[in-house]
Amino acid sequence: MIEPELVKQALKSKKVRSEEAFGLEYLRFNDDFKDIPRGTAIFKDFVVWGYPHIGRIFVLETGLKEQFKAPFWVEEKVDGYNVRIFKYGDGYYALSRGGFICPFTTDRLPDLIDLKVLDENPELVICAEVAGPENPYIEESPPFVKEDVRLFVFDFMRKNEPGFLSHREKVELIERYGLPSVQILGRFTSSDEDIKKIKEILRRFDEEGREGVVFKEDSPENRRAKYITSYANLMDIKVNAKNMLQLPPEYYTNRILRIVLFMLEEGIERNQHLYEELGRAFIDGLFEAIEQYKKEHKVYRTFRCRFRKKENALALLELLSKTSKHIQVKQRRLEPENGYWRLEFDKIYLNMTGLLGHLLKGGLVYD
Repeated sequence: MIEPELVKQALKSKKVRSEEAFGLEYLRFNDDFKDIPRGTAIFKDFVVWGYPHIGRIFVLETGLKEQFKAPFWVEEKVDGYNVRIFKYGDGYYALSRGGFICPFTTDRLPDLIDLKVLDENPELVICAEVAGPENPYIEESPPFVKEDVRLFVFDFMRKNEPGFLSHREKVELIERYGLPSVQILGRFTSSDEDIKKIKEILRRFDEEGREGVVFKEDSPENRRAKYITSYANLMDIKVNAKNMLQLPPEYYTNRILRIVLFMLEEGIERNQHLYEELGRAFIDGLFEAIEQYKKEHKVYRTFRCRFRKKENALALLELLSKTSKHIQVKQRRLEPENGYWRLEFDKIYLNMTGLLGHLLKGGLVYD
């Protein structure tokens, strides 16, 4: 548990906020505070700890040797959004990375995973990635999820405890309950031979349009790091072009650097196709934004997802409106369809909309 005095200090520093969802009241850490990570949630009877920060390796050859002294497991990093799933009373809930109870994931849990594991192990917290083209948060989707969304378990935690269960405990739970999980690619060391094998995996992932991998040390320290493919970095640039003004410059410079380092390490030659793809990632989104503004006087993206209950769809819209300072959320459609409630809504990017409106009317910008 977290000491009450520490919670009082966090409240005074405005690092904790009171939340209410699905009839549950709890405290949410909206930022890191001392050794408590952002997204940690304090309920009446227990605490669900937030995810620890995981560093990123830019160069495999030296990064793995520097970061891992013991063997490590390599798992696929699925391109989606992560959640922590837990049982409270007779209900099951999913927390977002930031510590909000997600109306969409909570609504769809019975479709995505057999929750028997929590009935028989109520102290557990399932850590999973939700991915697919019909999610309400991100545009990108892994190539193996063609419709709706799927859930992939990648870790387990225990209530009131930071950190994760061991790899052995995780695999035993996944196999015992038949849970969907991320792809476990094997146990490796930082030897030259194993690094060569890992590079081959990443080269294949890049060609298949997959996001990357996570390295998890097989030791009590359980050190972790992640590595992202060139394809995933390029897609990040492409899909966020419309929201460019809301992102810091290093969002883009870091990804360009990662692309170049990935190419160097994988021996991928520079060619005209690469230059065209990188340029297209930036330019196409901006062209689309300008054309949207000229036609509709707003810059936006449309999201589609399905719900079991209508009230949860409305709760999602309310949450997105509450948490999106520079984005306006506008409902397009909410209708019954094939046993679900089909929700369509727009995320309107206010900064880009405002700037284009100013520029296209002949406004000045001072450098």
